[in-house]
Amino acid sequence: MRRRRLVGVSDPVDLPAVIDAPVPFAKGHGTENDFVILPDLTGRLEVSADQVRAVCDRRAGIGGDGIIRIAPDPAGGYFMDHRNSDGSLAQMCGNGARLFVRYLVDNDLVEAGQVEFGTRAGRRSAEVLPDGRVRLGMGAVTIGPESASSVAGVSFPGVAVDVGNPHLVAFIEVPVDTLNLLDQPQFDEAVFADGVNLEYVNVLGPGEVRMRVHERGVGETRSCGTGTVAVAAAHLRRQGAVSGTVLVHVPGGTIEVGVEGGTGTITGPAVVVGSGGIDPAWWNAHR
Repeated sequence: MRRRRLVGVSDPVDLPAVIDAPVPFAKGHGTENDFVILPDLTGRLEVSADQVRAVCDRRAGIGGDGIIRIAPDPAGGYFMDHRNSDGSLAQMCGNGARLFVRYLVDNDLVEAGQVEFGTRAGRRSAEVLPDGRVRLGMGAVTIGPESASSVAGVSFPGVAVDVGNPHLVAFIEVPVDTLNLLDQPQFDEAVFADGVNLEYVNVLGPGEVRMRVHERGVGETRSCGTGTVAVAAAHLRRQGAVSGTVLVHVPGGTIEVGVEGGTGTITGPAVVVGSGGIDPAWWNAHR
């Protein structure tokens, strides 16, 4: 695997609330679930919800499903400060976490091998493979109660799954490609008071499914890493299994999901496409 260092991303920068220097950033994606990375190696960059929304704006900003601020972790190493594109905090994101680790390794911020880091859902560990894909431990996977969601007035029964963040997985006969997920699907707010990620799934075979997802705080995305784990765990349970491997096809590609002993792993691509600096006047104007 050829490793490359991105311009200006490894030097600690003092970034107070109002800044007078460009804010370093990188842009990347995991199965087309895309993020803006903000390397804040000294932990001094203040990021408001308004700034997140401005940066993630696909017409007036850089564009992304969210931002990932790389911050020091009090427990050691780095912390993945993930914000959804609407500015809300997120517990965990599998695609974002793979990109986070790929960035750290490519820029020599950590040694290659097993990389441990912090998230709002707890400590995680990942490894960049020789082919450039990243294998990520997703932590505990818990199947919850049954519930339902509706798309354009059509109700789909599903099952709740917790992967450090909440999911509702619905296996449907209607081809997922035909669903209109531009609008927020309806769900039981008494069950999911803080919102929920909604997955709609077609079964292709015993170890293969196709899904689309409407993410909490974002809308429909091309992929959702934690969502693929939720789908794989629910799919295996439908077959009477608690462990196994499932290929999950999403609009942005394919992720290999393993479930074993109540925990999940995902293996998939993580691509850093470029880097630059955010104009300080623009950044300050969106505080």
